Amino acid sequence: MAHLQYFTYPDFGVVLGDQSYYSQAVRIGDRIECSGQGGWDPTSGEISTDLAAEVERAFANVELALKTAGGQGWSQVYKVNLFYLELTEELGSVWRETMAKWCPDHRPILTATAAASLAVPGMHVEIEVAADLAAGGTSQSTIR
Repeated sequence: MAHLQYFTYPDFGVVLGDQSYYSQAVRIGDRIECSGQGGWDPTSGEISTDLAAEVERAFANVELALKTAGGQGWSQVYKVNLFYLELTEELGSVWRETMAKWCPDHRPILTATAAASLAVPGMHVEIEVAADLAAGGTSQSTIR
C-alpha cells in the first residue's frame, strides 16, 4: 500500500489516533479522504456546549485534516457525510449557514445520517469528507 499516505494532525488528533488506532486523513493520488471530524478543540479536545460553535469547530477540523494531508481545504471538497445525533431545526439552520460560509463557491454532495451515538462523548455532529486535489477551483452549475 505504498501509494497510500496517512496523516494525523498534532495534539488531539494524535490522541484520538492512538486511542483508536487510525489516521485523520489518507491521500490517494489526487484525492484526500478524511475520517470523521468532530467539533473538538484540536489542542485540548474540549467540545463546546454551543451547537453553532461545535459545528464551526468541526468544519475547521476538516480543514486542518485536509491541509495536514497537503490539500487546500474546503474548496476542494466534493463529498460530505454528516453524522448527527438529532436533526433539529437549530442544527439544520446552523449546518446550512456553516456550509455556505466554508463552501461559498460550490455545493458538495451531501449524505446525512442519524446516529445513536458518536465516537467522542459530547459530540452532536461528525463530518467526513472527500476532496479532489486536482481541482484548481470549483464551479457551481445548477439545473432546475
